[in-house]
Order: sequence, then C-alpha cells, then structure tokens
Amino acid sequence: MPGITEPLRVAVLVGSTREGRFAPVVTKWLTGHLDQRDDLRADVVDLAETPMPTVFPAFGRQPSPGAREQLALVSPRLAAADAFVLVTPEYNHSFPASLKNAIDWHGEEWHGKPVGFVSYGGLSGGLRAVEQLRVVMAEVNATTIRNTVSFHDAWSRFDEDGACKDPAADTAAKALLDQLAWWGHALRDAKSRRRYVA
Repeated sequence: MPGITEPLRVAVLVGSTREGRFAPVVTKWLTGHLDQRDDLRADVVDLAETPMPTVFPAFGRQPSPGAREQLALVSPRLAAADAFVLVTPEYNHSFPASLKNAIDWHGEEWHGKPVGFVSYGGLSGGLRAVEQLRVVMAEVNATTIRNTVSFHDAWSRFDEDGACKDPAADTAAKALLDQLAWWGHALRDAKSRRRYVA
C-alpha cells in the first residue's frame, strides 16, 4: 500500500494459564498467519510464561520490587505494540482471570490501539468471553475489531500436528488481520499527528 512502510507491531496476548492448555495450538496457528504478512510483526506475550503480579498496591503506592520485575517483562512490549490480538478460551461464560489482570495492570499501553480476538472453547467457541472483553477494552480506550476468529469444539478443529482442519478459519483470520491492519495504520498515523486524549 502506498505510504505505509513500517510494519505494525502486533502483541499477541495469550490468556490461558491452565495446565494442559490448548492455547499454544491456537496461538501457533495464528502466528502462522501473521508470519505470512509483510504489514504485521507478531510478538507473542504468553501469560503462562510471563505471569503478572496478582496483588495491586494500595492506591497511590508503587508496586513492590517483585511486581516491578514481573511487569518489566511485559509492559514495555505492550507499550511498543501498535495493535493487539487477544487469544482467549472461555471459562464459565467469561475470559480467564490472567487476561483481566494483565489488562488492569496497564493503562496507556492500550490507548488508541486496535484489538482483535481469537477465541476457542466448546459449543460457544469462546464468543461469550469475547463479548465481555469488548466492554473491558472500551473502558481502557482501545478499539475492538468487529471480525473475530472463533473455534467451536476447538479440539476437533486441529489435527494431531496442530494444523487447522477448517478452511473457514483461515478465511476468518485473513478478514480479522486485514481489519486489524487497517485500524492499526489509521490509529498509528493519527497519533503521530495528534496526541491521543483518554
């Protein structure tokens, strides 16, 4: 595209921290799509590998040294991102606590940036988690992408090597990433001309 040179930095935030989780399979599939694009560069932030602190300091106080160490592994990566994709399962009709915790530890890192969703689960495919995440992300001044990728009965959608068996999911991924790229470039360009006000 004319006028667009630098690829967008996309932080892929993986929310599942459960033992025996399916998130790595879904994330590998997604990053395969991201790797095929010249306009997007992925940085996978897996909350099972880089957990956030779970106790917030008293209002007006600084986080503990241990909490600052944990945040230092994630916060700069979220700040550097131009866009996000949240990979989430659905737990009890909602999203995992690890995602909410990561969102709540950050503020400006989300401001004026687009967020896409890839969800997975049983019958609902994680869509109830996504609908709740849309409300949360609006509160932190992020822009959510309409199109999603949702894996219903996710465990049957991939073969034993982790390859997706559903061509419709690949089509959905392209639509999601096309929208994410459009919004990412539009918002990055706008913020380069005028400071975002939250």
